[in-house]
Amino acid sequence: MIPNCTFSCVVFPRYLTVAMPKKVRFAVDAERCVVMQNFAERGWIQVSPQEDWNIYWARTQGCRDVFRVDNRFRLRDDQMVNHFPNSGEISRKDRLVRNWNIYCRSWKKNKGSLQDMDFLPTTYILPGDYSMLVEAVKRETGAMWIVKPASSSQGAGIFLINKLGMLRRLSWESKPSSHSSILSGSYVVSKYIDNPLLIGGKKFDLRMYVLVTSFRPLKAYLHRQGFCRFCTAKYTTSVHELDNNYIHLTNVSIQSQGGEYNCMHGGKLSVENLRLFLESTRGKEVTEKLFASISWLIMHSLKAVVPVMANDRHCFECYGYDIIIDNRLKPWLVEVNSSPSLFFTTQKDYFLKLKIVDDVLSIVLPPDGFPSAKWDKTPSRRAMGDFDLLLDEELAAS
Repeated sequence: MIPNCTFSCVVFPRYLTVAMPKKVRFAVDAERCVVMQNFAERGWIQVSPQEDWNIYWARTQGCRDVFRVDNRFRLRDDQMVNHFPNSGEISRKDRLVRNWNIYCRSWKKNKGSLQDMDFLPTTYILPGDYSMLVEAVKRETGAMWIVKPASSSQGAGIFLINKLGMLRRLSWESKPSSHSSILSGSYVVSKYIDNPLLIGGKKFDLRMYVLVTSFRPLKAYLHRQGFCRFCTAKYTTSVHELDNNYIHLTNVSIQSQGGEYNCMHGGKLSVENLRLFLESTRGKEVTEKLFASISWLIMHSLKAVVPVMANDRHCFECYGYDIIIDNRLKPWLVEVNSSPSLFFTTQKDYFLKLKIVDDVLSIVLPPDGFPSAKWDKTPSRRAMGDFDLLLDEELAAS
């Protein structure tokens, strides 16, 4: 039975500096059942963010407030937060694209080929890249493009186009006062992956969880228990269905509103079952190659933001990677979420996310379980739980 989890919201604090408490004191700024459950099982003491805490599990904005230039508070060695100060460098779609393009230029200069780096769909950032987008749409007549607000989440504001006129019409209808510009705010327009791998005739994407404990040196872990998120309607590329989100967008927040949504399994399939399906239909060798490519994709997307990421020894972050697999078993990076949803739709979903948070805490905390920014965050194999080491530049250099 899923426990009843109702917690009051709190606001950002004026921090206090007091003697280190005997027990871990934690604060949260939103209702997160699986986080609270993990803290309770460890016997930790909840405090308001206005009080003295050792771990602050915050929204990204809450973390940015901690590190504001005009905030004179400085974190002690026994305090940790669950985001890096500028995590938007990888989680904002426009910044991810910019950082990735810079990384690829450097890779090409040093390696000479981008063949191994082809896992981000052709993408343009509006309004700056509008002229290049126009040329691309003209050049690839009839191709489908997906338009996304740069900083949105849960599928908000996303739509598909196959003609440039659709971009103008949709933006002007939704923003009647913005005729002077193509779109209000920053958008990304990506070549739509129109040949996705289908299971049961339906499109899905893959949600993978990646923990980063340091960007310099880069230390990252990949969790084994990701899952697939399925659309509720069968896939088609018909131009008459471009605006049917139940066909094209896998976000649970969208699919759960449809009449075909199954509350029993939540429209999800575990990574373990996906592996078994692919091994039985495509073979073990190609399946292993696919998951090796996914690890490669994640590792280099993290390396791409290392030069711009504000690394801080008090920080850790668990990212939610969204990946599309095409019918040739090639993975494509869709986006990276700095606050992947910890809301659960089924009991299985609840235990999965409870386990992920437990494993995160076991890795980022020293063996004695008390937060310490001085600790080198090098856990034992047992402490890693279902996380596997993706990359540790410190170990690789030793």
